[in-house]
Amino acid sequence: MPSITPDTAAIEVVGGVDTHLDTHTVAVIDLVGRVLGTEQFPATTAGYTALLAWMRGHGRLARVGVEGTGAYGAGLTRQLRNAGVEVIEVDRPDRKTRRSQGKSDPIDAVQAAKTALAGHRTGTPKQRDGRVEALRNLRVARRSAVEQRADTQRQIKTLIVTAPDELRARLRGLNVKQLIATCATLRPDRADAATPATAVKLALRCLARRHQQLSAEITDLDELLEPLVAAINPDLLAVHGVGPDVAGQLLVTAGENHNRLTSEAAFAMLCGAAPIPASSGKTSRHRLNRGGDRQANAALYRVVLTRLRWDPRTRAYAERRTKQGLSKKEIIRCLKRYVARELYQHITTNDLELAA
Repeated sequence: MPSITPDTAAIEVVGGVDTHLDTHTVAVIDLVGRVLGTEQFPATTAGYTALLAWMRGHGRLARVGVEGTGAYGAGLTRQLRNAGVEVIEVDRPDRKTRRSQGKSDPIDAVQAAKTALAGHRTGTPKQRDGRVEALRNLRVARRSAVEQRADTQRQIKTLIVTAPDELRARLRGLNVKQLIATCATLRPDRADAATPATAVKLALRCLARRHQQLSAEITDLDELLEPLVAAINPDLLAVHGVGPDVAGQLLVTAGENHNRLTSEAAFAMLCGAAPIPASSGKTSRHRLNRGGDRQANAALYRVVLTRLRWDPRTRAYAERRTKQGLSKKEIIRCLKRYVARELYQHITTNDLELAA
């Protein structure tokens, strides 16, 4: 009599991974949600190989849900993709789920597998092996330098407020460029550092030279970023109000694999530019979206401000909507949504041209 026991290789299973810095905890479930096993592997190339082999040992692997595909799970995601495995990016379990089920690495791995199986709040991870990933890395360094330079400039102005009268009177009327140049050339006596007047000069000179060094770093990074953005998507740079910084941020937000964005509405939601209903009773309105990628939202905001100043069509639209009773914030929210739709078309059109 033939055996009715199903072949293990014919069983379709789904994996889930809870990622950490040094280890990854993985769980495998079948298509009805039964847990087949959990295990922990080191976060190394050999560990990724063993993890994949362990999951495939339970059956035919349909997909894997991974937490943190852009952080601790980036290496594992690359390894799984190279092996032809479908990877699903899953969110962390919400607080209600954690309160009812508890918190541990195996529990989180099982929850990731169940989320991937159900297809609830999942997405396609970004590819991190192309020019957009190189662009992201350079932008991280540039943004850090810009933020540190702004902090340094604020610290210089704060020290000037409490500086001795003679020094304060000398520096207060200078613009930023003159102020940095003047402070960088101060020659205080280092042996007299215990005197407040000398100490403030030493501090101002140190901060000014740091400001100059950060400015040089930003200029150097801009020389790398501008041609890279132009090589990735020249059409995006040609759009009115879009410069290398805005275009670079939107390309990073969309990712190398733009096909993971199913529509321009999804791109708008990703950028935090999709309207959120805020109606109640006799009031029917939409409000600003506080979610999404805030850096991308800021990029759209800069495009809108530029067009409100220089684009006649945008200025006419703002005047018309103002007469209809909309506030300035609501008008900018509407304009960001329109800009997101337009820029999405340029991003995806460039993909189609490259594919052809």
